[in-house]
Amino acid sequence: MIEEKKVSAEQREGGIQEPVISLPGEGGESREEVASSSEGPDFFDEATMEKLYDESLAHIQEGEIVRGQVVQITRDAVLVDVGYKSEGLIPLHEFKEEAENLKVGDTVEVLLETKEDSEGLVVLSKEKANRIKVWEEISRLYERGEVVEGTIVARIKGGLTVDIGLKAFLPGSQVDLRPIRNLDKLIGQKLPMKIIKLNRRRGNIVLSRRVLLEEEREEAKRKTLASLEEGQIVEGVVKNITDYGAFVDLGGIDGLLHITDMSWGRVSHPSDLFAIGDKIRVKVLKYDRENERVSLGIKQITPDPWETVDVKYPEGSRVRGKVVSITDYGAFVELEEGVEGLVHISQMSWTKRIRHPSKVVAIGDIVEAVVLSLDKEKRRISLGMKQTEPNPWSTIDEKYPVGTIVEGRIRNLTDFGAFLTLEEGIDGLIHISDISWAQRIGHPSEVLKKGEVVRAKVLSVDKENERLSLGIKQLTPDPWESVEEKYPVGTSLVGKIVKITNFGAFAELEEGVEGLVHISELTRRRIGSPEEVVSVGDRVWMKVLKVDAAERRIGLSIKAYQEEMGLADDEIPKEEVAETPPSDALPAESSQLPEEAGETVDRDEEKPTTDEPAEV
Repeated sequence: MIEEKKVSAEQREGGIQEPVISLPGEGGESREEVASSSEGPDFFDEATMEKLYDESLAHIQEGEIVRGQVVQITRDAVLVDVGYKSEGLIPLHEFKEEAENLKVGDTVEVLLETKEDSEGLVVLSKEKANRIKVWEEISRLYERGEVVEGTIVARIKGGLTVDIGLKAFLPGSQVDLRPIRNLDKLIGQKLPMKIIKLNRRRGNIVLSRRVLLEEEREEAKRKTLASLEEGQIVEGVVKNITDYGAFVDLGGIDGLLHITDMSWGRVSHPSDLFAIGDKIRVKVLKYDRENERVSLGIKQITPDPWETVDVKYPEGSRVRGKVVSITDYGAFVELEEGVEGLVHISQMSWTKRIRHPSKVVAIGDIVEAVVLSLDKEKRRISLGMKQTEPNPWSTIDEKYPVGTIVEGRIRNLTDFGAFLTLEEGIDGLIHISDISWAQRIGHPSEVLKKGEVVRAKVLSVDKENERLSLGIKQLTPDPWESVEEKYPVGTSLVGKIVKITNFGAFAELEEGVEGLVHISELTRRRIGSPEEVVSVGDRVWMKVLKVDAAERRIGLSIKAYQEEMGLADDEIPKEEVAETPPSDALPAESSQLPEEAGETVDRDEEKPTTDEPAEV
């Protein structure tokens, strides 16, 4: 009697039918062995055996997965016996990775496509059998909501193609918690995912990695929130970088690490210190449980360097540091991480005239300086580079004592004077009033030129304010020193009218010496304007009424000369009219600004400061 062995439940679930024929005989011998055995029954002829064999395989259906045995392997095909009356030939490439270790006698699972083709061979497929098995496994994972691992193989429109045994689609929105701009970098990576959509009939499989990440994030967030406290030092991963800081994933919750809390030192941009994906240790500075906001800091893990700056860098100490920033007004020098001092542009050199700090230092330069002042509370240190060298102004009074005749080049001209360079970094100011005794100068450029070499006299030295006053006119004697001797009161002389104002006329007696003829002293008759009597350029006889050398004033009178000479009221004693001048008359030249006795004259306003003209 022929019996068919029962197929296991596992084989039935997998759709696998394995025909096993059991014939009478010891140990389940093959039919050939039974037929040839002298002890076997004699009624099993060949026809009966063939019939029984066909009946035993009748339950094998096309489209089912069956087990077979490899009986031959060629260069490009594998011959498999599935227990049917003929073998099936399967292309070698369908075995893929298994082909390398495949050998005769191995048991393989294949799909029975057709029991007999045109040549009488059974048609088998390894590739289709594998696909059916994969679909069954994928369906099981989908129904149970389990994780599947897949390899990213290509980028396509809208997402990625993933190999999970079958080709599946991973949408771009499901790749990560945040959009990934460069999906190409994921190609070749093996990642865990979940199946979120499956249609076997259409062969569609849709995956999501984001679902897994969200689940993991929520679990991590729950644990993190339960243990997070202010002041706690935790580890995190840099998730995103902005201009103002970096976001750090602490485990399901992000914290902000502001740029000002990254280092005690200067940070130009967070990307200078961190990159996305970096694992870092941070301190929880503030934690808002209600809004789930966390502020983080790294510099707070180490001591504040400003706590000991007064000990490390006392005033007057010499320090060394690196230039880290340059501005229009100076350069910042880093003494140590987190401690910087400012070298103001005025503290860079004793002698050089620096237009911009970049002319002296560059970022990265190592410089020496002296601590000038320190404000620990405001975190400010003032440094000086020039203090590392002797100050040439400290001995300026010895080198250029008052009264010394010096020579230099005109460096600059201003409205109020000229700067004369005596040596590099040492300038003296020649005020406009110290250029000439005689000339009325509106601007120094009228008599001096930039770059011109001139001689001058040192008038005063101010070491503290680093100022040197010079004079050119002081190289010659002051004509006013002898005016009282040369022009005593009552002297008759000729003066040249050089300027006319509404209150009188100025007459030049000699170069640098002028006197004022008040309008009331121009003539004995009453006049409304000085122009009625004199004009600029006229040389007129007059008498000296008053002399004040200290105030540089001389009062003159034409009227007094008229009275002395007995001239008519309207007769003006001009030089060309007078035939014989008095023996005590003196020649007059010059130009400076004396004023009439009894009046204070403002040169700029050209009028007396008294309310009414004084009479002499």
